[in-house]
Amino acid sequence: MIQLHYAPSNASITPHILLEEMGLPFELKQVDRANNAHKSAEYLKLNPNGLIPVLIDDDLVLYETAAICLYLTDKYPQFGLAPAVGTVERAHFYKWLMWMTNTLQPAVIMYFYTDRYTAATDPSAVAAIKARTQERMGAMLKQLDDQLAQSDGPWMMGEKFSVLDIYAFMLGRWTRVFEGAPPATQKASNVAFWPHLGPFMHRMLARPAVQRVVAKEGLKEPVI
Repeated sequence: MIQLHYAPSNASITPHILLEEMGLPFELKQVDRANNAHKSAEYLKLNPNGLIPVLIDDDLVLYETAAICLYLTDKYPQFGLAPAVGTVERAHFYKWLMWMTNTLQPAVIMYFYTDRYTAATDPSAVAAIKARTQERMGAMLKQLDDQLAQSDGPWMMGEKFSVLDIYAFMLGRWTRVFEGAPPATQKASNVAFWPHLGPFMHRMLARPAVQRVVAKEGLKEPVI
């Protein structure tokens, strides 16, 4: 049986939702971040980076959220959560998935983990990093909003729901604690400012698979 090592509200929420969408049998194994279990010798054997999630499927041990998503969608193509390999749609699917994991996600991480990017402890220096990160993310979130506007459907790729939507939901909800001005200032980062991204987040939250994950992970309100 598939085993997912997770922590509530962490990057593991994307493969967690994906597994729920697929309806596959799987076991959840919570990693106790509060006690640094993700840095333990036992966990580092699974992921030497000490990051969450890790997926185990028989003899396969896999980390990196996007890699886990690609593995699952390729192994179980019958669920149609990624376009067929070799198609133009698949190429755009790769583009958006790589953009989210390599561009948007690192920016969010910089906001929450400023200590990884500066040795400064002065609160004003940390606040400056957070503020600049929010400004940068305004343009990135606009890309998501524009894609949803242009997709001719409720989802990132149009009428067809895919793992891209799950990934975008994860990143979007992480911005719920941001503060900012209306989008014209290019400083807004909260999804409520975006005419297409905001409704998308609510459509995602209404999905039964997402609701099951919210319950299982004990996510507190506001979820988005």
